Amino acid sequence: MLKTEYSPLLETFRFANGVELKNRLVMAPMTNFSSHEDGAVSREELDYYIRRSGGAGMVITACVYVNRGGKGFPGEFGADHDGLIPSLRELADAIKGQGAKAILQIFHGGRQCPPEQLPDGQPVSASAVPSELPGGGTGPVPRPLTDEEITGIIADFGEATRRAIEAGFDGVEIHGANGYLVQQFFSPHSNRRDDRWGGDLQKRLAFPLAVLRSVKEAVREHAREAFIVGYRFSPEEPETPGITMAETFALVDALTAEGLDYLHVSLMELWSLPRRGTEDSRPRIDQIVDRAAGKAPVIGVGSLYTAADALKALDSGISLVALGRPLLIDPDWVQKLAEGRANEIKTELDTEAQAELVIPDPLWRALVHTPGWLPLKQ
Repeated sequence: MLKTEYSPLLETFRFANGVELKNRLVMAPMTNFSSHEDGAVSREELDYYIRRSGGAGMVITACVYVNRGGKGFPGEFGADHDGLIPSLRELADAIKGQGAKAILQIFHGGRQCPPEQLPDGQPVSASAVPSELPGGGTGPVPRPLTDEEITGIIADFGEATRRAIEAGFDGVEIHGANGYLVQQFFSPHSNRRDDRWGGDLQKRLAFPLAVLRSVKEAVREHAREAFIVGYRFSPEEPETPGITMAETFALVDALTAEGLDYLHVSLMELWSLPRRGTEDSRPRIDQIVDRAAGKAPVIGVGSLYTAADALKALDSGISLVALGRPLLIDPDWVQKLAEGRANEIKTELDTEAQAELVIPDPLWRALVHTPGWLPLKQ
């Protein structure tokens, strides 16, 4: 490895459980819309991950639904029954075969699930509160989950973890971000319950913590070697009422008190500023790193296209830097860094290079036709 100013990004990292990553760079989870209808991983997805798993120390997959009522996207792959373990094993092997640790992101979409993706066409959530859509309007009104259904979904997260272990993954990441079901239970916008699963802040923490406990219990029972458990969260919500920074700090405190291997902060822009709930005007990531200090390592993500961007992010005190869109644009991002060719890293998507980039058709269409999500080289 060439010694350069960017060498800190290429240093090894060891989790408290002893698992070691070859560097500080992580592939962020990104939905690719390319699995089979039965929830099995497609050949195109395997090739896409193989193309991107040779550099990063850890790869976090696109989210998998833990039960069929939580499918959030067309072409999403599943972990809701044992028949999918061979498919999951193919994916774990594809990632690990390139030298990265493989993390399965486990998920339930809740009220964000498109009705046409659901067996009964009915999204569910903590309460009958629809999501607010950009530009006005609302999503479908979800059906509030019963207590029995809630405990079933908590168990489903544990079962999906067992399947991840049996498939050979190195860990799981609980998807508690981006407005999906775990976040819906924590949010005062979507959770208006008055039972044990909602009400004050402590009751709104009950579901996220129960999911974490279910996952950790599955690890204790089934894992024969160290297995990573992470949790991804969005630090604030724009809605009123909505999650504030003060509530985000309470979530960080509660999760780290339970014990887990990392926190992953979901941000489109790493350096974005807080809206409310703190008197501190520094970027959210700085405040979260401070809150988690000594309790759990933090993964940061958000528009870090260049090596200089990633190095500046690491200097904030985060332990690992996640790259999502940058690895779509340049799958050789990490290798170029390691070879002293950081100046050759591409920061705009070449719209003529789909085959070279090994991006499946459904994801390619989404990338090219979503204004502003990726910088495009026309």
